[in-house]
Amino acid sequence: MQIDINCDLGEGIGNDAELMPYLGSCNIACGGHFGDKSSMSKTILLAKKHNVKIGAHPSFPDKKNFGRRIIEISNSDLHQSLYQQLSEFKQICVEHDAKMHHVKLHGALYNLAARDAEIAALTLDVFAQIQPDVKIYVPYNSAIALLADDYFPIVYEAFADRSYNADLSLVNRNHENAVITDKIAAFEQVSSILKTNKVKTIDGQQVTIYAETFCVHGDQPNALEILKYLHQCL
Repeated sequence: MQIDINCDLGEGIGNDAELMPYLGSCNIACGGHFGDKSSMSKTILLAKKHNVKIGAHPSFPDKKNFGRRIIEISNSDLHQSLYQQLSEFKQICVEHDAKMHHVKLHGALYNLAARDAEIAALTLDVFAQIQPDVKIYVPYNSAIALLADDYFPIVYEAFADRSYNADLSLVNRNHENAVITDKIAAFEQVSSILKTNKVKTIDGQQVTIYAETFCVHGDQPNALEILKYLHQCL
């Protein structure tokens, strides 16, 4: 079994070089919630150095809230923003002779596309225009996964460091137990999903889930500790 661990990088945290050796793939901020040409180039080159698969991490154009809130934006403006983010990211990949392996939406847009078929279809239309064969990292049984399945190679993703609701949405970050900071608890969640295709939700239920890649957030204060432990145990 091949187990992929991914991480959101290029977000100005300053720990990318420490985290990269423990990753199979990475999701690089491409200007919506964070990032510019310089940060994208630096992170892409770092990923190439460590032979880590390179992904684009587009979001709502909202640096103020780090892309973690739904903003008021028309569908046409959102489409244009995502197109610009991914176009620039792909061009930088070309300049560095790097392959864009996948796309993973960020933050509030990731969560919205998981439950809103209209937004999911909008994002997939942008992906198709930029790179029709790109892999999409998506949550299991989500709106975007169901829509993408016939058109894109999809990779189911789960989170090592986030708690789940019974509908497989992520627990709101305002909840005190939304983020899993204990490395052992993070491994136990990953292990449960791998062995049983079940995840224990915030209210104690065991809900079916499937995942091929597991995310640890790069801005998690102890991201390096969790990644090292996952790497060791897996």
